[in-house]
Amino acid sequence: MIEAVFIDRDGTLGGNGHFIHPKNFELYPFSKTALELLKNNRIKIYAFTNQHRISKGEVSLNDFLVEFESYGFDKSYICPHPMDSDCNCRKPSPGLLIKAAEENNLNLKNCAVIGDVGSDMIAADKVGSIKIIVKTGWGEGSLGLYRDQWQDVTPDYIANNLLDAVNWILSFNEMRAL
Repeated sequence: MIEAVFIDRDGTLGGNGHFIHPKNFELYPFSKTALELLKNNRIKIYAFTNQHRISKGEVSLNDFLVEFESYGFDKSYICPHPMDSDCNCRKPSPGLLIKAAEENNLNLKNCAVIGDVGSDMIAADKVGSIKIIVKTGWGEGSLGLYRDQWQDVTPDYIANNLLDAVNWILSFNEMRAL
């Protein structure tokens, strides 16, 4: 059973894959429904995102925390470090997932990661989580032109979008419950 889902922001929840300040960020039309489905099925939802512009002072960590809280996330895991940082939390490193598991008593093998890029899938693979890539945002390019950058990782499901991914998770859990 999948007990928790980690969801990338840019290109997965909304936007176009590029950074958009939280005050201007718009969810895809189906994203709120997808999040509500997870909550209604008692599946925890965690934001899981790299946001290096925090380190540049272009946006604050609090801006993201408020944004994710407004969407109903249980907690947010955000790497604020520069792109060239040697931190252990910047995806594809699994540091954010490991921290979340420790803080929330999660078995990461019973969690799913939904994202639109290979670094999301690599981080999930490193901890044994279920890997779901969406075709929104950078997803099509990640599955095509940039697939060689994560060729050693196979997604468990390729979803058209976040709602498709959530419906697959709910079906997965139903099958496991039988």
